[in-house]
Amino acid sequence: MLGFTITQWLFGTLSLMAIMFALMMVFTRSPVNSALYLIMTFFCIAGHYLLLNAQFLAVVQIVVYAGAIMVLFLYIIMLMNLNADEEPRKHVLTRAIAAIIGGMLLFVMIGALRGAEQLQMVQGGASQIGLVKNLGKVLFTEFLFPFEIASVLLLAALVGAIMIGKRDTNINSKETTN
Repeated sequence: MLGFTITQWLFGTLSLMAIMFALMMVFTRSPVNSALYLIMTFFCIAGHYLLLNAQFLAVVQIVVYAGAIMVLFLYIIMLMNLNADEEPRKHVLTRAIAAIIGGMLLFVMIGALRGAEQLQMVQGGASQIGLVKNLGKVLFTEFLFPFEIASVLLLAALVGAIMIGKRDTNINSKETTN
């Protein structure tokens, strides 16, 4: 196998699959199929996180992105009721500007990542950096106060959303009785 390790082989396979699914997502005509290809791209990215020994990020990638956000995307796509007859046609100038901006973005990304191979990870504990155990230690020691503040803010947002929703149902019920 020309000296490739299993990790390198998996990285190459996952990268090829992620690029393939991303291209299929962009070039497919059906928005539902496009969303499904995006889910497959998210799973490939989660595989990359596993190869980097970042299990927490892999699980969050699957649960949050491939689960929750893609359900919202599919729900919105179904509500939009897209028809090819009603879809506006893109002008040639718009397509040319989009291609130029995409090329400029590619140029900037290549320039930013050009020196990335020279970066070396810090030895000593670098293989344990993405484990949930280490994340929990840091989260509940160094960042305990910000973590608790975030939990109180989320609780306040939840209570506020319930109160706003409850107020709207009371107003709507009074309107229907009149």
